[in-house]
Amino acid sequence: MKTVLITGATGDVGTHLRRELAGKYRLVVSDKRNLKKEKGEKFIRADISKMSDALKITKGVDAIVHLGGYSVEGPWEAILQANIIGCYNVFEAARRNGVKRILFPTSNHAMGFYRRDRKIDHTTYPKPDGRYGVSKVFGEALGSLYADKYGMEVFMMRIGNVNPKPIDKRRLSIWFSPRDLAQLVSIGIDRPGIKFEIVYGISGNTRAWYDNSNAVRLGYRPQDDAEAFAAEVLAAEKPATDMVAELHQGGVFCSAEAVPNPAAPVKAGKKGKKKK
Repeated sequence: MKTVLITGATGDVGTHLRRELAGKYRLVVSDKRNLKKEKGEKFIRADISKMSDALKITKGVDAIVHLGGYSVEGPWEAILQANIIGCYNVFEAARRNGVKRILFPTSNHAMGFYRRDRKIDHTTYPKPDGRYGVSKVFGEALGSLYADKYGMEVFMMRIGNVNPKPIDKRRLSIWFSPRDLAQLVSIGIDRPGIKFEIVYGISGNTRAWYDNSNAVRLGYRPQDDAEAFAAEVLAAEKPATDMVAELHQGGVFCSAEAVPNPAAPVKAGKKGKKKK
């Protein structure tokens, strides 16, 4: 059984992934925040913006799923520390500790300024929709460097929106069910012969904006399709008021300077809303 590190384990994607992968791998889970570990997990609290912490959590693992970071559009300093410095630290710590396989969930926001009427694939040039998207393009470039220069095995997943079901029209195109997430991550962990691959982290959505044939080539067979929820979602959809967001794949990230951070401390009486 392989030992797999999941950074950012308290986030939405990390929480789904931990549940789906339980029992399949020995899970080492890490985050800046405390979490209640599940049976069979080892928890290490760490801040990946510190190299010493990155070295600590990457020691003795077979693969890394690097979910840790600032997960929405926001202030540059926060994105710099978590998504640029933190990302570099994880890759470099993995190299120093002899970890060959890294899965980096990049984002649909690395490609967010493509129009919704254009289908793109893994070879399409990035068009990030904000500082957060830029940080994900940085992670893709860093992964390419570590694959070519240091011989690491890097699996890039441009994640759409992980949720039990899609919650609006945009997400009918980018929805990623938890069980499809787990399947694609398992391919990234276990498939031999990976050097550097980019795939899209979405289910088999009828309305997908992405040609995900590279994931299919690697063995991905999604079980879910957002179209099963389309009637319900479209009936509840409100008329569009932000035409920049409506035109582009990145949605509100294309027009907003900041999006509520789901990892921020919740003030009394208020709850943040996550947009991905």
